[in-house]
Amino acid sequence: MKELLSQSPEQTQDAARQLGRYIREQNLSCAMALTGDLGCGKTCFVQGLARGLGVADGYYITSPTFTIMNEYPAGRMRLCHLDLYRLSDAGELDYIGIEDRMGPDSVTVVEWPDLLVETGFAFDLHIHFEFDADYNRKITFSPSGQAGINLLSNLSL
Repeated sequence: MKELLSQSPEQTQDAARQLGRYIREQNLSCAMALTGDLGCGKTCFVQGLARGLGVADGYYITSPTFTIMNEYPAGRMRLCHLDLYRLSDAGELDYIGIEDRMGPDSVTVVEWPDLLVETGFAFDLHIHFEFDADYNRKITFSPSGQAGINLLSNLSL
């Protein structure tokens, strides 16, 4: 487990950019679960991750709260950004084709991942966001399995 105390959106994006750059350089596919209250930096993190993966600046990275999933080309890979906040039942996941989007050429990032976790889906990395007493963002990175351990061991915070 690693922790980062981010004092600005730029610092959050920089850490995510480093992670994205490593994933791109190693040509890794992975899945990340992002948890934390509304407004605590999850989408800001995905914005930095996207840039590190090589998503072009012309793509504005937003939370897919209403669309459920946004997909972005990232060189030889693609970034699948999901927000499951509005779903109420794990059965709804079948209708949006999540498993069709995930694959060896994708990096999947899921905000509000609880429904997917209920199905037994295993994430490589769990990232939790919370505010400290001074409203800095405390970001906790927890690996799951060898792929997550490898990702985290190569992330210098």
